[in-house]
Amino acid sequence: MRVIVHGGAGGVPDEPEPRQQTVDEAAETGAARETPIDAVEAAIRVMESDPAFNAGVGGAVQSDGRVRTDAGVMTSDRETGAVAGMDGVEHAVSVARVVMEETPHIFVAGDPAVDVAADFGIETDVNLFTPETRERWNDATPPEGTSQDHLAWLDDKFGQSSATASNDADLSDHDTVGAVAFDGRDFAAATSTGGRWFALAGRVGDVPQVGSGFYAAPAGAASATGAGEDIAKTTLTRRAVRHLERGEDAQSAAELAIEEFAELTGSGAGVIVADDEGVGSAYNTEGMQTGVAER
Repeated sequence: MRVIVHGGAGGVPDEPEPRQQTVDEAAETGAARETPIDAVEAAIRVMESDPAFNAGVGGAVQSDGRVRTDAGVMTSDRETGAVAGMDGVEHAVSVARVVMEETPHIFVAGDPAVDVAADFGIETDVNLFTPETRERWNDATPPEGTSQDHLAWLDDKFGQSSATASNDADLSDHDTVGAVAFDGRDFAAATSTGGRWFALAGRVGDVPQVGSGFYAAPAGAASATGAGEDIAKTTLTRRAVRHLERGEDAQSAAELAIEEFAELTGSGAGVIVADDEGVGSAYNTEGMQTGVAER
């Protein structure tokens, strides 16, 4: 089993070592599992439980004051599951796997997705706030009123660049987590997020969209992180895997996909990729922490 994980593309944290320890632990946890889907789920769950990442606990807060989680999983036989807009669900990746394995669908969203989680024994009603995210939210003078009122409030906040945001704020906007695994025969990819700060309530980005936040095929698999709207518009992970299908290795596929993404959008993103020979990663932000483990 070979596993590569990422902890989000964005700024460079003031203290990278604790975050890197979690990333490495996630990779090792995944590599100890028996199948690629087990590996990516286990790896992601480690990072969803660490408030240093924008997935699960510590996720971004939407304009109505709620933390909603999204995730997607896919295997190389193109079995797929995704969930979005779940209030109070820490382990979104596990719910996405339930959708893949237990339903005839590939995508379930909102309160019904939370109901699916509860029905299959995945904890709900989890307080996903941390003291830090609660303080940041309260300091932002949250809006009231209609969606139009919320849009006016977030007009100069959503997607704020590192030039207008603090380093910590920039990090927490991009710390989506992802994992890709290969066991010598099959691939799996998974990505999980709490979204982006100062987004309209109900906003869903790239993470649970097939071919954008995650993708797997017989040639390999990929997971992305970064500016979600732009990743979705350019189907970043499908782009990376397409390069594998054209004969590129994992590192070249990652680099080419990010080069194309930057040319098309001017935005920041990162991607991890695995093929049958190895793994690769690339990003055009200040940093992206990754971990690799094999057994």
